[in-house]
Amino acid sequence: MIHYAITDPSTLHFNTLQEELKRFSRIASMIVYRDKQNPYYANHAKAFIEHAKGFDKVLLHADYLLAKQLGADGVHLMSTQYDDIIPSKSLGLFVIISTHTLDEMKRAEALGADMLTLSPIFDTPNKGKALGVNVLKEAIEAVDIPVIALGGIVSENEIEQCRSAGASGFASIRYFA
Repeated sequence: MIHYAITDPSTLHFNTLQEELKRFSRIASMIVYRDKQNPYYANHAKAFIEHAKGFDKVLLHADYLLAKQLGADGVHLMSTQYDDIIPSKSLGLFVIISTHTLDEMKRAEALGADMLTLSPIFDTPNKGKALGVNVLKEAIEAVDIPVIALGGIVSENEIEQCRSAGASGFASIRYFA
């Protein structure tokens, strides 16, 4: 099962970047650098990619051109970035996109995304009503690309529920904090 760490300023500190990434690598197989408010994002992304060793995939959030320029394995696109799937793939990037409905999942698959997240599966602050594991299971059966459960995954209990539903993995911020 894929363990996908989504970083944010509360979980990744650049003054101790190497130690932080080593900590993440003990439990995460994939990682994405995500910081929506950082005016130094490009500089931090460069350092992140240079030091992120030991992960199956190292991704940047949203900016596929920067991901390509800095040598990231791929990009995690937001649910508003469907038009960026094809250009990202044409650059040879691994593409994950955030989805929230079955229609979005099918659209992502048709456009060539390699993987997608479906969220929120469990209750998550400020993310709307949880979809639940039954919806996750139905959604997984409706597409042929890997589905990563996201949202409210903070313990082994939620991870096991996602595994039982057939998810290819889970993504979280708080689980890896």
